[in-house]
Amino acid sequence: MSTALPTVPVLHSEWIKIRSLRGTFGALIAILVATAGIQTLTAAAIGRAEAGSMGDDPLLAAFYGINFGQVAAIAFGATALSSEFHNGALRTSLTAVPDRTRFYLSKIAMVGGLALLMGQITGLVTFVAGQAFMGPYAIELGSPGTFRAVFGSGLYLMLMALFAAGLTAVLRSATAVLSLLIPFVLMVSFVIGATAGGVAQFLPDRAGQLVMRLEMPGDLGPWTGLGVTALWATAALICGWIAVRRRDA
Repeated sequence: MSTALPTVPVLHSEWIKIRSLRGTFGALIAILVATAGIQTLTAAAIGRAEAGSMGDDPLLAAFYGINFGQVAAIAFGATALSSEFHNGALRTSLTAVPDRTRFYLSKIAMVGGLALLMGQITGLVTFVAGQAFMGPYAIELGSPGTFRAVFGSGLYLMLMALFAAGLTAVLRSATAVLSLLIPFVLMVSFVIGATAGGVAQFLPDRAGQLVMRLEMPGDLGPWTGLGVTALWATAALICGWIAVRRRDA
């Protein structure tokens, strides 16, 4: 077994770091609050108006709030990593865990694990709470695609958090990553999607959100789309690992 693998004490120390950083821990909680809260409020406001009032795809509409929750997931991943690059924190961390690969894998494992846990809770709460206000247009849990969408939404949020974490390890700045990713997922992706045709389906957010769709608009399926997002996240994490190993603390 590789000595670079995360150990329980190192993972525990990473959990303590995240829990003690109010902004980072707040971003983790905000994944649930933003996604489920906006979904519930929107459904309560317009959900009963008419069929398709929240979108053409009723399953994707059941996760409308994830457009905002993914911003919190990105903030969580970015701030969890960026805390190491301020006030000599990385030197302190590497004094405690000299193996940079173990240090990096432990931090990524904790970020990914917490994002996955919060993502799964968020997916279920968002669907159930939102559909409670949809009246005759509600989708029952157990209808075609619903279990896949609930589970996949949690995976999607985790992957977006890891994508941001990897980029932050490269850029060493949460501000830079947030300035890059938040406008991208909220605005640029939609503009590109309207003009670039089939290429846009391979963007990380558009591909990953296919897992929450009932009907597929392009060549990718729900799981292959999520796989594309996983490739984006993996590439960012590998680049982050290289940066942590090679750069001075």
